[in-house]
Amino acid sequence: MDKLVLFNNITRNKLLNKRSGESKFGQHVQILTNFNNIYVQLKSLDVAYVILGLPEDVGVFANHGKTGTAKAWNATLKVLLNIQSNEFTRANKVLILGHLDFHEEQLELSKLNSTKKKDVLKAREIVAKIDDFVTHVVHQIIKAGKKPIIIGGGHNNAYGNIKGSSLAFGKPINAINIDAHSDFRDEEGRHSGNGFSYAYTEGFLGKYFIFGLHENYTSNKIFKVLNDLKSIEYNTFDALEIRNELKYKRELERALLHVSEGLFGIEIDCDAIENMPSSAMTPSGFSVTKTRKLLSHFAKHEHAIYLHICEASPSKKSALQVGKLITYLITDFIKANDN
Repeated sequence: MDKLVLFNNITRNKLLNKRSGESKFGQHVQILTNFNNIYVQLKSLDVAYVILGLPEDVGVFANHGKTGTAKAWNATLKVLLNIQSNEFTRANKVLILGHLDFHEEQLELSKLNSTKKKDVLKAREIVAKIDDFVTHVVHQIIKAGKKPIIIGGGHNNAYGNIKGSSLAFGKPINAINIDAHSDFRDEEGRHSGNGFSYAYTEGFLGKYFIFGLHENYTSNKIFKVLNDLKSIEYNTFDALEIRNELKYKRELERALLHVSEGLFGIEIDCDAIENMPSSAMTPSGFSVTKTRKLLSHFAKHEHAIYLHICEASPSKKSALQVGKLITYLITDFIKANDN
């Protein structure tokens, strides 16, 4: 798989903090030792989940957003490997595949200026290339019968997750997106704000539900598009949490009913989480605990096929907390989905 860098024992041992009398998650996860027919290797292994990192922020740049999402993968890995391995975390059911190496794309990005239209268009061309790599690896993981847990990067990668899954199953898949934004913007060149619209137009995305859309950051044009398409449903954070116009439990069931007749992926944009360092950090959003409960509810369904956590943008100061939060979400998916 072009650009795939396998997670290995050298990296594991470097990041592991072993303690006497404790058994760490990283000591029990499985890894691949070579590139020989990765699909066959994955298929033969007794694991249920495959963790993949996407360290890039080209899609965020191409959407005029704040870069930094490329750092989320390493921040997560440092924490995930060092949580406890026990009957709840099920480390033996997990394989850490590695990450896609977007060093060249990131280097190219560093030479671009976000205020120049031609540079933004160039970034969107790069995103389209990234799409191909993400699509391929997600396709292989799902085709091998495993559930991908995809970490890092911008929400542009929802497109590759959905397309790769759809191609593996030979039919459109559904998606639920816990997000402040719809990411259903115009097909104006690929970026982090139109992964779902591209996937929908191209026939890879069937039904779509946006959970917790922010009214202040959704245009009339987008609302009209969402309202006109029967295959798309949503609720707003404001109606749920501020005005209490919608019943939370009823909305949980409505969202699940909309997507769960078919296979569906779970997308979590960290922009939806209050005070989470992200590409569009918000002072008002779902709490970490509520986000975990939302994920757990949707992940329990047998038709949930992948988890994608994106848009986190950690600084040196916040890296540990970001890593902890994403790790909680990873293990919540495993715990709920494996029952």
